[in-house]
Amino acid sequence: MTPPGIAVENLALRYAGASVFENLSFQVAPGQFVVLLGPSGVGKSSLLRVIAGLESPAAGSVRASDGAKLAGRVAYMGQQDLLFPWARVLDNVMLGARLRGEAPDPARARELLARVGLQGREGALPAELSGGMRQRAALARTLYERRPIVLMDEPFSALDALTRARIQDLAAELLAGSTTLLITHDPLEACRLGHHLIVLSGQPARLGAPIAVPGTPPRAPDDAALLQTQGRLLRLLSEMA
Repeated sequence: MTPPGIAVENLALRYAGASVFENLSFQVAPGQFVVLLGPSGVGKSSLLRVIAGLESPAAGSVRASDGAKLAGRVAYMGQQDLLFPWARVLDNVMLGARLRGEAPDPARARELLARVGLQGREGALPAELSGGMRQRAALARTLYERRPIVLMDEPFSALDALTRARIQDLAAELLAGSTTLLITHDPLEACRLGHHLIVLSGQPARLGAPIAVPGTPPRAPDDAALLQTQGRLLRLLSEMA
């Protein structure tokens, strides 16, 4: 089934009287992988939390394009891995199912852990893992949910360059057909994975026009169209610094 898109309409968010963004409107088309970039502190993570239903906006709305509620159809991965320290890695991956009272699927959880390079670490506690391993376990937990809408906040930031490229390929494969919104500070990552890129900037923050990236994710790092778009994106981000 085609997943719903995301419609953000006239969204406003304020902290202690200060405006983070006002009248923010954009859409993520069904099944598209959209990447959100912008300077640190501009409000990207706050925007993702509002879309996930974890924070209430001052005004505006977030809805699914099919008119149904977003609740129950979203998988969210924040910047922190939020693994339960007393639970083994395998149990952390299946945590959502257990909390909902569903029968867990250890075979699927083990398969995902193997895909993210954690085969053999299923019985480890989070404290026994490196930061990059913990982040990969959190990604496996997100993918385990099989939700039609996926929101991820810098999900590959703790990974070394080679592991990061491999996990990007995996995410593009397993999230193909899902409606995905990802935050990153890495222009190459954005151009490899995104169908469209959007940049949040200013105070209060505003969204620039979407940037389309030719080709199909995941794009090769030396793809000519990717490099051209990456250069354009770097110039745009440099102008905001």
